[in-house]
Amino acid sequence: MTEAALRRTTGAPCWVSLMVHGLGTTEDFYSALFGWEYAPGPEPLGPYVRALLDGREVAGIGQLPPDRHLQVAWTTYLSTEDADETAEAIRCCGGTVAVGPLDAGDAGRMAICSDPAGAVFGIWQSGAHAAPLTGVHGTPVWNELVTQDTTMVGKFYQSVFGHEAEAVVSADFDYLTLHVGGLPVASIHGVGRALPHDRGAHWMTYFEVSDADRAADQVEELGGHVLRPPREGALGRLAMVSDPEGAVFTVVQSMP
Repeated sequence: MTEAALRRTTGAPCWVSLMVHGLGTTEDFYSALFGWEYAPGPEPLGPYVRALLDGREVAGIGQLPPDRHLQVAWTTYLSTEDADETAEAIRCCGGTVAVGPLDAGDAGRMAICSDPAGAVFGIWQSGAHAAPLTGVHGTPVWNELVTQDTTMVGKFYQSVFGHEAEAVVSADFDYLTLHVGGLPVASIHGVGRALPHDRGAHWMTYFEVSDADRAADQVEELGGHVLRPPREGALGRLAMVSDPEGAVFTVVQSMP
């Protein structure tokens, strides 16, 4: 299965987006860090831009209304063939549909939802929206749900999206890898009491970088923060960081 076909398969992460208070300054931050350029996004989404690398879509950034005092965070979107049907399944399985489903111009149909543990994610029914670029510096490379424990939410995502789940068998490590069509597409990490009180359960976006240590330094130079310094992990060398508005993400220098 090609990367493009996989990302259009139900349950596979297919897009990430960020809603912020200062669109221009956020564009500048990610442009300097990842080399992104920008093009206008679908008009129904309000002030919104598509981040591009070599002319290929990578992610989306939108402007929050001035009266919306929401936590600024990256949102992972999971692919679906029918956004309305999936939204109904989310409700039936104990989740919440907060926005939509609604049309995003000819790009597709989307909704913003949360799972039973409160982690926010999106669903995306693709229209003319092309599969985003992956695998190079500045592109999303992995998505992980950080939650209290994997048992309940794992069953939720399996029921709604048909994920196959593979557990890491360990007395002190609660971890599921979610598969679509036999291929790993995302993970769920149960961290118990280590779940951040100020964020709760959340999806984490990992962005590929050519040098994790340099990227972490750049984040601070550009007004962001390093929350966990570079270290070796299962995916490669990685660091948890936040942008100037507080949106948390991970930069990872993948293993060869």
